[in-house]
Amino acid sequence: MNFREDFLQLVWKYQYFDRKGLQTSKGQSLQILNAGIHNHGEGPDFREASIMLDGVNFHGHVEVHRFASEWKQHAHEGDPAYNSVILHVVWKEDKEVFRKDGTPIPTLELEGRIFLDIWRNYERLLDYNQDLPCAHALAKVPEIIRFSALEKALVERLQEKSGLLLQILEETNGDWEETAYRWLFHSFGFKTNSQPMQDLASLIPYKILQKHRSQISALEAMLFGQAGLLPSETDEPYVQHLIREHDFYQKKFAWDQGLKRQHWNFKGVRPSNFPTLRIAQLAAILAQAPNLFQAVMQDSRDFSSFKKLLQVKPSDYWQFHYSFGKPSEKSASRGISGTVLQLLIINFVMPLWFAYGRYFENPEWKERCFDLLQEIPAESNFIIRKFGEAGWKAENAFDSQGMIGLYRSYCIPKKCLQCKIAQSLLKSENK
Repeated sequence: MNFREDFLQLVWKYQYFDRKGLQTSKGQSLQILNAGIHNHGEGPDFREASIMLDGVNFHGHVEVHRFASEWKQHAHEGDPAYNSVILHVVWKEDKEVFRKDGTPIPTLELEGRIFLDIWRNYERLLDYNQDLPCAHALAKVPEIIRFSALEKALVERLQEKSGLLLQILEETNGDWEETAYRWLFHSFGFKTNSQPMQDLASLIPYKILQKHRSQISALEAMLFGQAGLLPSETDEPYVQHLIREHDFYQKKFAWDQGLKRQHWNFKGVRPSNFPTLRIAQLAAILAQAPNLFQAVMQDSRDFSSFKKLLQVKPSDYWQFHYSFGKPSEKSASRGISGTVLQLLIINFVMPLWFAYGRYFENPEWKERCFDLLQEIPAESNFIIRKFGEAGWKAENAFDSQGMIGLYRSYCIPKKCLQCKIAQSLLKSENK
């Protein structure tokens, strides 16, 4: 018996077993009227099911296990959420189980009843030893099913990111400008420095930076100083100026000690992604955009307008430095690259649009996300290459973001049987 519990859940959900002459393990006649609604959260596996036992109708929940003894192992007998379970569906009943009140739970054994083609498809089409368990059969899946799975994973990915953004909105008491500002910093940190970037933004209110946007050196002084990245000593006149400026603003606004250099990750990071250079680029963006949220939501609606907003040159110092005190022979930055611009639209703009649509219950913003993602080229990373090698090529960012969502939420945790692609591959010919 080499299968997971989610396989039995799928078998129950789609009734992939012989239902003729069904009986419980105690010999009661059983008729399934409604298999129930699959529950992926806490509580019984299927809710609002209906069955008939010896001619009597029962309405309630269904719990699925490989062995009946897992009911006690999972501590269901003492959990009131399971008092309404009307049927225990198992591969084998190795032990009788009871509700909290001591009443026995009718049990259906599936051993010997599951359709043979389901077994064969499960064993042949899903290789859990691979990063993409269905890679060898992926090209066989109809395009409409792949698109449906892709869209679902993309929406879930945007839901997750927009959820983080809405948490920031709550922290800022509903201030969308402040929220957009903090989310921009989070996005500019990418994977390695997203949290310290967000922490930095929370230390300096956006309204203060807006008042000083005409002086980019003032923005850099505040940001680098509170980031803890200004050197203690320097012979560079510009950096000396930033140190004096930060001391002035720190006293003026009574700021506490900010972050320290050890908060930032430089190790293993390419110079073009050093937090020092990213902060300089952020200062340039803030100096140009008088109202960040308005610029993203109203003034910028397409790729070219976002390029104008985000792809701006940093101050002269940072065009030849990646970090303080270390000039570069070649140009360090003329603004963010085209690839980084695309990532920022995906990771900064799209979640902001999606969160705004969620907050105000306006589905139009969700559709705008989908439309713009289809205008952006697909990302190129190891996940996208894995799907490409399996015969599924990403045509644009809509595809690549969906593939990343599929890979991280379904393939890696091996939740294949919750994915429409695997469900299609396992579909029984007996249905």
